[in-house]
Amino acid sequence: MKIFIRPEQSKDIPAIHALNASAFPTDAEARLVDILRANGKAIYSFAAVNDDDEVLGHVLYSRVTTPLPSNGLGLAPVAVKPKFQNQGIGSQLIRASLVEVKADGYDFVVLLGDPAYYQRFGFQAASAFGLQNEYGVDEEFMVLNLSGRELPRGLVRYAEEFGIFSV
Repeated sequence: MKIFIRPEQSKDIPAIHALNASAFPTDAEARLVDILRANGKAIYSFAAVNDDDEVLGHVLYSRVTTPLPSNGLGLAPVAVKPKFQNQGIGSQLIRASLVEVKADGYDFVVLLGDPAYYQRFGFQAASAFGLQNEYGVDEEFMVLNLSGRELPRGLVRYAEEFGIFSV
């Protein structure tokens, strides 16, 4: 099966909501994506589609802030339809979207996720770079330096919408 990665289109919105609702234990991520999009906080939203233009995967990036001015994004959430998981679609989606994010000049991307999975994309423990998060996690809070410039230090804050849902 051939997979294509492309920016989200308005026709994809219902399918992306359904995908996120089915890929996680609750619909919190689906509602988070909807509110980030509605509030203009979704900087990037990419869909992984098949030849029939069926949405099989989704990733969203929103701006994060640090104590000093910075140019970073948070990757969250990333999801693949349950029956298509473990087929490499999520990896394709992450790799292709990171190319776009880097090409647009962003300095870094942070995420909360499984280190064993995200290290394959170059993510490292953010605490090793002096970055903390508002969720109290350590190993799972990771960063990818896209620019090679020195990363800002201190507390990284996600968009306020993340605090609305317990994801």
